[in-house]
Amino acid sequence: MSEARYAVGIDLGTTHCVMAAVDLTAEEQDGTVQLTVPVPQLTAPGAVEERPMLPSFLYLPHPDELKPDDRILPWGQPQPFVIGELARTMGSRTPIRLVASAKSWLCHPGIDRRAAILPVEAPEEVQRVSPLQASIRYLEHLRAAWDQQYPDYPLTGQDVILTVPASFDPAARELTAEAAAAVGLSRLVLLEEPQAALYHWILAAQGEWRKQVKVGDIILVIDLGGGTADFSLIAVTERDGSLELERVAVGDHILLGGDNMDLALAHAVRVKLVAQGTQLDPWQLQGITHGCRSAKETLLSDAKAEAVPVVVPSRGSKLIGGTLRTELTRAEVAQNLVEGFFPAVDAAARPASRARAALTKLGLPYAQDPAMTRHLASFLARQVGATRDLAGFEDRLPADATFLHPTAVLFNGGVFKAQPLLERTLKVLNDWLAAEDAPPVRLLEGADLDLAVARGAAYYGFVRRGRGVRIRGGTAKSYYVGVESAMPAVPGMEPPIEVLCIAPFGMEEGTQAELPPQEVGLVIGEPVRFRFFGSSVRRTDQVGAALEQWAPEEIEELEEIEATLPAEGRQVGDVVPVRLRAAVTEVGTLRLEAVPRDGSEGWKVEFDVRGES
Repeated sequence: MSEARYAVGIDLGTTHCVMAAVDLTAEEQDGTVQLTVPVPQLTAPGAVEERPMLPSFLYLPHPDELKPDDRILPWGQPQPFVIGELARTMGSRTPIRLVASAKSWLCHPGIDRRAAILPVEAPEEVQRVSPLQASIRYLEHLRAAWDQQYPDYPLTGQDVILTVPASFDPAARELTAEAAAAVGLSRLVLLEEPQAALYHWILAAQGEWRKQVKVGDIILVIDLGGGTADFSLIAVTERDGSLELERVAVGDHILLGGDNMDLALAHAVRVKLVAQGTQLDPWQLQGITHGCRSAKETLLSDAKAEAVPVVVPSRGSKLIGGTLRTELTRAEVAQNLVEGFFPAVDAAARPASRARAALTKLGLPYAQDPAMTRHLASFLARQVGATRDLAGFEDRLPADATFLHPTAVLFNGGVFKAQPLLERTLKVLNDWLAAEDAPPVRLLEGADLDLAVARGAAYYGFVRRGRGVRIRGGTAKSYYVGVESAMPAVPGMEPPIEVLCIAPFGMEEGTQAELPPQEVGLVIGEPVRFRFFGSSVRRTDQVGAALEQWAPEEIEELEEIEATLPAEGRQVGDVVPVRLRAAVTEVGTLRLEAVPRDGSEGWKVEFDVRGES
């Protein structure tokens, strides 16, 4: 395989995709020679423009809705779908044909992510796509855009760093890697988005970052994008007289972001219209949501704008009495977003939960509590011991502290382009610290909240060549596999489960860990279930540690994997004594291997949920 010329960072976001690159042959030693990669896309029928971001929307038009010439891109024949800005525009008028939030669906453990289910509300005549296929199409578009701009250096031959939420579980990471492999991106590495944002901050600081942080600092990275809220904690340590960065904690996967805010504003607009005597269909609410997204961005970025019009979509050319319009005001945005999503709560606040209905429509598992500040309080409280065993940090946190005290904060994600939301989050965080007599956090300012992740990912490709500052991380959780106890059958009682640690917290990419000599029985030749577990707070469990009991907040069960392992010349249903070995691949996915006692070829269990092919 020939040497790559570029390291290409791809932010495959919930609402936008971004691509950036670093020339690996440049002589500069700090990685500052960076290329932004504009993405050609349809902005109107037959009109192609280059934009720095590709909206993560896929529109499935009616055959008569667009002529073939209206869908031609610079690199090929027209496709039966539209991606990007035009897709978002057309979807605002006909939302039942719009695929949105594919990234959130890709990490949904309750569905078959290979099944053609999107758009969920689409009528039968619409050819639906799977979350995996939607992700593949976005990557195909980005690959074509790159290859057009750099024909001598096709993307398939470059080092590609694809970002994922830090909270993505192994299954979602595996599916993301599979989407990349489907478009030929074989030189692939996965990178957590908060780490990418911090890499971008290092890059933007132009060598001055060491003057802004010191040994003992705990950097809180808050990444709030279109679909997810991600929290990470990174410690500033010292080795051989030089500053180092080490990721020490990652939050849970929280489906809470700009999408939720757009929907909240849409409901506020609906209530206003209902009060005026106008009833709306559910599909119209979807259209208003897209209109509110644009209005929100205007009101939060333009201090002079007090109100922005919002158009209510109709099935025909017009509604009775003409096209219906309303407006979204600055006061409505402040009330619904600042107070609704960033309330001023104390550090003891926790996300509210409610009993779910037994039956529910197919949809994304959004966070039940929209208050980002309560989720943040819960995260910092759970991670109060994250630095306890870290050299140099043992005594930095008071014994009576109720949450981990960050000393610096880095904001990322398009949501924080809204200054009122950033300022409220900062104030709430500093109020918590003041209540425990801790100093306020320092704000680390990034250069571009929209482009930071892709640019940071590209810089990481530079770092992997040994030419920059690397954040030490590894796996964001400790991982376990469930082992069923052998016991006589008892009516109404399932055999108890103990969990076996197969990958400790911080296990590095490209490494594997073999268990001590204990063996477990592996059922082959018939359908079985593998139960996997993870913990973001148990950092000291070593490979082979067996737990019979644990607190509910310590270990969470991940999605189970159903599989039938081939009998390999043995009898169907045999229980084969095996030892287990876990490996973190170079890509950043997790793999479990079962090795028989006789040393013959074993079985590999991938951390994904395979649909029927």
